Parts: sequence; structure tokens; C-alpha cells
Amino acid sequence: MTTLPAKLQAVRARIADAARLYGREPAAIRLLAVSKTWPAAALRELAAAGQKAFGESYVQEAVGKIDELRDLDIEWHFIGALQANKTRLVAESFDWVHSVDELRIAQRLAAQRPMTMPELSVCLQVNISGEASKAGVPPSAVPALAQAVAALPRLRLRGLMAIPEATSDFAAQRSSFRRLRELSQGLQADGLSLDSLSMGMSHDLEAAIAEGATLLRVGTAIFGERR
Repeated sequence: MTTLPAKLQAVRARIADAARLYGREPAAIRLLAVSKTWPAAALRELAAAGQKAFGESYVQEAVGKIDELRDLDIEWHFIGALQANKTRLVAESFDWVHSVDELRIAQRLAAQRPMTMPELSVCLQVNISGEASKAGVPPSAVPALAQAVAALPRLRLRGLMAIPEATSDFAAQRSSFRRLRELSQGLQADGLSLDSLSMGMSHDLEAAIAEGATLLRVGTAIFGERR
């Protein structure tokens, strides 16, 4: 049976290979281990192997793990759908939120972020493929939302996130990620200081790297199928 650290190293090797292939520096691409539904012990094992950033989608479950692993130097990323009644827990517990797709949620996060903590890093979730079943702001609405979020206190707008429509076609994968990158470049041209593209998962991380991903959200390739 392949151990979690061995799976982690295999993913890191994939990232390094893809980075070299597409002229990227591996160090410019961060791996976010998507640990939702997995116990704190699994995260502790990966942290011992050098993994520092973990992504969670379920607020109550995540807060329990954060409390249990306070002795470790972990960067916590919230990547799931965020309901208004859960924003305070997220604002008080996480370092990043990748799934902001409406101003009301961002305003609540800004108001509830403790003054004793650093600014909360946020990404706007974009429905880049236009799927009715997916969360995220339409690409056409991104510029206005980005400007509004960037003006809020206690938040730092870092970039964009997307979960494109699943496909095994490499060219189609790249096309979706390219649209997100171009959207980010447009925001930067408008004066926003962005440094992050949260895109790419277990099945399409190579295409994401080819199009400029800086944060890869990988769960299955590290942990196996979700429990």
C-alpha cells in the first residue's frame, strides 16, 4: 500500500516535471493538499513530510482539525461553498478563502476578521465554464466584484479560482485555464495587484501549470478517493 508521504512526493514530481516542460519554476507553484473528510492524523502525517498548506470545504469539520493541529505550522485554505452564517468561523480560523463569489460574503469576512490576525487572503471563484451546477461569479461580473472586494479592509484580494468543466481533453483543459489567466491579466491591467491563480486538480494539474497556475488544489492523487 502506497503511503501518504509517497503519494505526496509523486504529486510533487508531477508538478516539477510539468513546470520544467512549460518553462515554469517549480518553486512558483504551490501545492494545496485538499484534506476535506480526512482525519487530522492524515494531515499530521503529511505535515511531517513537508506539506504546509491544506484545503478544507466543510467549516465545522475544518475548525475541529485546526484546533487539533494548532501545534503545527499549517496554512489553512477554505475552498468550499461559503454560507453567510459560517463566515465568522472562517474569518476567525483560516488564512485563505478561495471561494468568494459575492460581495455580501466578502463584506462579512472583512467585518469579522479579527484585528489581531493578518489580512485574510481571498480569491474570487469564477464560473469559467458557465455550468449551471457550479458556484462562481460569471466572467463578465468579475471586474466590478474584484474592485469592490479589493477596497474592503482586513482582506487582501490575491487572485482568481475556478473549477472548470471536467474533461480529459488536454487542449480543452488548457482553454479553460487560459480564460481564467486572461481574466486575471485584465484585472492587473486595471490596476489590481494580483499574484495567485488557484486552478488545477488531480486530473488536470499539468494543463493548469501550462497556463500559469500558482496554487494547485489536489486531493485524490494524495489521499485517494474521498471517504
